[in-house]
Amino acid sequence: MSELSQQIDRLDQEDVLAEFCARFVPDVLGVNYLDGNSLGRLSHDARAAIVSTIDDEWGNELIRGWEHWTELSSQLGETLGSQLLGAAPGQVVVSDSTSVNLYKAILSALSLLPDRKVLVADINDFPTDRFILEGIAASNGLELRLIASSMNEPVGPDEFAPYLDDDVAVVVMSQVNYRSGALNDLARLAYATHSVGAMLVADLSHSVGAVPIALDADDVDFAVGCTYKYVNGGPGSPAFLYARERLQSELTQPIWGWFSAADQFQMGLRYEPVPGIGRFLVGTPPVLQLAALKGALGVVCDAGIERIRQKSVIQTELAIELFDAHLAPQGFRLASPRDPAKRGGHVTFEHSEALSFSSSLFSDHRVLVDYRVPNRIRFAPSPLYTSFAQVYEGVMALSKLAAR
Repeated sequence: MSELSQQIDRLDQEDVLAEFCARFVPDVLGVNYLDGNSLGRLSHDARAAIVSTIDDEWGNELIRGWEHWTELSSQLGETLGSQLLGAAPGQVVVSDSTSVNLYKAILSALSLLPDRKVLVADINDFPTDRFILEGIAASNGLELRLIASSMNEPVGPDEFAPYLDDDVAVVVMSQVNYRSGALNDLARLAYATHSVGAMLVADLSHSVGAVPIALDADDVDFAVGCTYKYVNGGPGSPAFLYARERLQSELTQPIWGWFSAADQFQMGLRYEPVPGIGRFLVGTPPVLQLAALKGALGVVCDAGIERIRQKSVIQTELAIELFDAHLAPQGFRLASPRDPAKRGGHVTFEHSEALSFSSSLFSDHRVLVDYRVPNRIRFAPSPLYTSFAQVYEGVMALSKLAAR
């Protein structure tokens, strides 16, 4: 047995999260799943929660179930806030999609700074973030400034500062770049944003459940994110929205729905928002999806974000070590930061044949990864269900394809 094989065996034997793999529905097709940053696997807990909600609650309680279903959005928000987001109570709610929540957060921030006319974002951020900003700018007569970032590294002060001045109202930035895995420093971004009197809206879609987050400590104003990647809430599971407590009483969110009305079941003629974070709710919550998220979130909380991050760093370090030995000599380029403190939960390899390789990885080797333009293959091991051996097998399969 080679020294590397011994190292990988030792890592799997000493893995404190190895037991969590059994809490996920086993893969009967023999797929090596390395795409946890697109869609997390189904856990037994999520499946059981859905079945129980269907059979025991919807099936037996019928309309009486609304007595507790109406509380799910805030209950799950509290769990996310305390366990994964570094947020004190009363600042997180689960509802709608990331895109809708981003729209609500941006317009809410603008309502507090009505005289400012500039929005700022990263040109390499996820498309929906930029599209929503473009739409808001177009419909409100605002200017959108796009930071010319390097994509493969965190956005630094030298890139950020030239776009900030006293006309800026809102800055929207992802904590982790979806292409490269570059990990932005939210505290530094918030400080720079606040230095010109603007507000920061953070997109945590590629970081929640993968890296520790400290929204309160980092002084972030608003944050949004999805729950179907590293939180494993299932396809289309509801997103979350964080709003700093000190801002909540002053702001006006743009979508007035009956679930955010102070007199919700009085069916009042005029809209008055409920105090607190509940004012960001809109319509009837998707109860079955919230049930799945509740089950999935329990698994993540049981593991603990610090242990998840520790294993994630070791797994991505292993992937980079294997890249240096087997992929770089074959023309691949590393499109992620080498410093783990600047990298999220996935690593990206760049090659002119990336699209072809990503397809062949699955058809020839049953390794499922993710392709992203331009010419990028994302490897995203999820510490709760991915072994170190699977990381090794995935990279080596890519090396064999390139050699062939």
